[in-house]
Formats: sequence, C-alpha cells, structure tokens
Amino acid sequence: MPFRLLVSLGLLCVLLPLHHGAPGPDGTAPDPAHYRERVKAMFYHAYDSYLENAFPYDELRPLTCDGHDTWGSFSLTLIDALDTLLILGNVSEFQRVVEVLQDNVDFDIDVNASVFETNIRVVGGLLSAHLLSKKAGVEVEAGWPCSGPLLRMAEEAARKLLPAFQTPTGMPYGTVNLLHGVNPGETSVTCTAGIGTFIVEFATLSSLTGDPVFEEVARVALMRLWESRSDIGLVGNHIDVLTGKWVAQDAGIGAGVDSYFEYLVKGAILLQDKKLMAMFLEYNKAIRNYTRFDDWYLWVQMYKGTVSMPVFQSLEAYWPGLQSLIGDIDNAMRTFLNYYTVWKQFGGLPEFYNIPQGYTVEKREGYPLRPELIESAMYLYRATGDPTLLELGRDAVESIEKISKVECGFATIKDLRDHKLDNRMESFFLAETVKYLYLLFDPTNFIHNNGSTFDAVITPFGECILGAGGYIFNTEAHPIDPAALHCCRRLKEEQWEVQDLMREFYSLKRNRSRFQKKTVSSGPWEPPAGPETFSSPENHDQAREKKPAKRKIPLLSCPSQPFTSKLALLGQVFLDSS
Repeated sequence: MPFRLLVSLGLLCVLLPLHHGAPGPDGTAPDPAHYRERVKAMFYHAYDSYLENAFPYDELRPLTCDGHDTWGSFSLTLIDALDTLLILGNVSEFQRVVEVLQDNVDFDIDVNASVFETNIRVVGGLLSAHLLSKKAGVEVEAGWPCSGPLLRMAEEAARKLLPAFQTPTGMPYGTVNLLHGVNPGETSVTCTAGIGTFIVEFATLSSLTGDPVFEEVARVALMRLWESRSDIGLVGNHIDVLTGKWVAQDAGIGAGVDSYFEYLVKGAILLQDKKLMAMFLEYNKAIRNYTRFDDWYLWVQMYKGTVSMPVFQSLEAYWPGLQSLIGDIDNAMRTFLNYYTVWKQFGGLPEFYNIPQGYTVEKREGYPLRPELIESAMYLYRATGDPTLLELGRDAVESIEKISKVECGFATIKDLRDHKLDNRMESFFLAETVKYLYLLFDPTNFIHNNGSTFDAVITPFGECILGAGGYIFNTEAHPIDPAALHCCRRLKEEQWEVQDLMREFYSLKRNRSRFQKKTVSSGPWEPPAGPETFSSPENHDQAREKKPAKRKIPLLSCPSQPFTSKLALLGQVFLDSS
C-alpha cells in the first residue's frame, strides 16, 4: 500500500481533544489573561514544590516529594528556572536566587557530567541570568555586561567542558568529569546534537570575556559535522569523535540531531554569519528531498535516503518553529497542524508515534512534559496571530494540569494511553514548557520587545544598547540579548586595567572562600539554617528545613539519553524581508 495512503488511514484514527479548556469572554477563543494566570500558578506550584522538597538537589521527584541529582549536582532546577522568574515578573526571587547560586554552586566536583546538558542548562542559564541581571534590579559591577559574578560562573563551568573537545576531530566527547577531565574509558561515540549545540553559548561567552577559545572549539565542531555529511547532504545520528566514522546512520530532524540544525540558524543570526545559514539551507534542501512525506518528517538512511523509521518523535515538534524563523510559514503551519492532531489524540505528544498506524510505539508512550510543540506555537503565533495556536496553549494547560499535576509538582507521564505517571519533573519544565506557555499568552512581555524601548549602558568600551528585543533563546529557552555581544568585543590588551584587576580579585576571593569551606568541612554543601535559607516566592521570610546531603550518581552519556530539542529565536526577527 502506498505510504501516503497509509498516512491518510492513520490520521483517520485521530480522536477528539481530551481537553477543550475554558473559552474566552466571547465564547470562541481562549482568553490570554485567564491562561496567563493559570500558567503562572502552574509555575509556582512546581517551583515551590522543588524548593520545599528537593532543593538543593538537581530535580524534584514529585511522587515521593523528594529530590535527586541528575545532570551534575548543581541545584539545576534553580538555574533553569531563574530567567523564567523574571519573565513572570518576580524580581525579588530572581535577586535571591542569584545570591544563593553565587555562594553555593561549585564546579570543582568529582562528577561525570553531560557536556551537552551542562552547556545548555548551566552555561546557558548563567549567561542569560547575567545579561538579565540589570533588568531584574541586581546591582551590577563596573564593566557589566563584560564582567560580573554570573559571567565568571558561566566561564568556569564552560572551562570544565573544554577537555571534551581535545580529540583528533575536534568533535567533543559526550561526557566529561568536572574535576579530572575525560575519563580514560569514556566512549568516543557522541550524538550529532551533542557535537553541534555549542555555538550560541560559547560565542556569547567569548564575546563577553574576550577569550576566543570557546567560540573556536564550537566552530571547529560544527565544521567537522558539515564535512562529515553524506553525498546526498544528510548527517547521521551518532558519530565516533576519534575517527569521524558514523556509528548510527539514521538521518532525521529529531532526537540526537535536532539542536544541531537549530544552532546553525541561531548561530547565523547571533553572529550575523552567512556561512552558517548557508549550511542550514543546504541541509534543509536534503531534508525536504529525502525525509519529508505529506508534511511529516521520517527517518531515512543517510547515504541512500531510504526510509528506516516511519515515526514522528515528540522532539521533532520544534521544526515548525524553525521553519517559521526562516520565513517558511505555510509549511510550518501544515507541519504544526499534523503534530497538533497527535496532541489531541493523547493529551500530549508521545515520545514516538508510528505515522502509518496512527498510534504510539511500544516502550515510547511517555510524555515528560516536553516544550517543543508549545515552543513552535509561540513562534508561529508571533508570526501569524492565528488563534489556532492559542488553542494549543489552552489544551496544553488543561491537559498538563489534569493528567500530571500532583501534590508535589508535576510528574512525567509514563504512558499517555492510561496516564500512568513517573517520579520525575525535569528542570526543562520550568525553563521551557512553562516559559513558552506564558509567552504565548503574554504579548506585551519584555521578551517580545520590538525595539521601541531599550537601555543604554556604559561599558569599558563605550556606550552600549541592551534590551531592545530580538532575544535569542538557547535550546533550553534561556534568552540571550544579541546586542550584548557587541558591547565587549575588543582586543585583550585594550581592556580596562581595572577590569583585569577586578577579575583577579574575585578569583582570589572565590578561591579563599572555597579553601575556608573545605577546611571547615569536607562534606557536601547543605543549605544554611536560619532566615537566609531558601524560601518560596510566596513567603520570602519563612525558613526552610535543612535538606539531606546530596548523593553523587553516575550520569548517562549522550548515546543513552534523548535530547530535548528547542528553538531559540523570536519570529519577529525575520519580519524584515531583507
């Protein structure tokens, strides 16, 4: 039977939406103000639950009301949620979290960390918070945004990742030990996204600090992937970073590949780099030619273009947003509506969906509250104003609250067929899912600034304009102000002497603080008792009880972990036809 007919038959199985939600005042469309408040309540239910039950661990376990370390023992949910706090307008809690992170996060720890996840969540989160600090009322130091404590933390975390790039190909290992570098027995197989998802954070870091090494290693990794593409223009899923040989030859737009394509587009815009955009457009032609069927995108063999997996992955739902960013609105909407039918069928997107059969794939029926379809809705709504996109937002709020809300936060949906839950709330729920939902329903948020307002700041290199809009989200939805990259670009010898002295002073102060801390106690950090202990934004004066010592657990490297793929830019950037 022809594939297109199979697709059509599969879509006949689509059911009515599980959740219709509350209509707007006129009874025809969702009310943005109503759902904006609903989303804010969702955030604080999850955030407060994390602070009360899981902090200082990385993530909340909502079914058992406790916490666990997942990606490196950084209090990761706190870092991931920080810029969301400001987007929701909570300036006081943003300021408090900044202080706590400065005092207590330490990267000199014997932990095996994912290079990819540490970059997008920790480095990206700290860079974003650094650039938003002045808007949040934080008292910034002289020379900001070219200096600051959060910038120094981001630089320290990124330096811990640099040993992973020391390979014959320049493509990084998937995992690095933060204290000792790459373990001798570390696998050399890394997924494509784990190699090509650094240019946004690392180029920003190089521009702000004046150290070119970060942008250089990110560019080398991108170029090695480009040079490794097949004769028909496709890249596979996993590659050996020592030999440059493809290990998994499935080509598609989803898990293990996704954010590589995304970062070519974002890197091109962030750096005004025509070569990066030309690379993406070449990939886009091959993707359309070999993987696209009736506005679905399948997995194919990278050398032959033959279908290997006729499935849709939930991570692929970022693609309509990416299409909108390059101006391909019609195709973006058609693809989005395909994916939206799957959401309506299950009340969420299963990890894998068999397109010809119109149903889930065995052992891939879960939905960990991923943001990708919501993200695409936000970008497309900014570009089109189509109310159908608000309906997806409404359905997402109603579905997530009904299916996954528990006493201690929101739980991953283990199986969308019967709505069984799993004991995890990933940090991206607060960094991305809630953030994109809120921005979908909040058209006047400062993130959507069209350039009518801005801030003029004095840097060591002259006056600089910030906050004028066009924020670029990294793949964990941490917004980067592209104007900031132009505030600090000068040769090292031209920088202020006072800036070098300040950096040396803060380095000595931090080392002295660590020495004192390690001399007093060799155990893991615990939150302080008393009035300075972290509290929820609803009651900043209420102290929290001490939490148990944090466990160190081994982390899975890139080949074993699916990636969340996301977009990173506002559609309005492309409204100028030039």
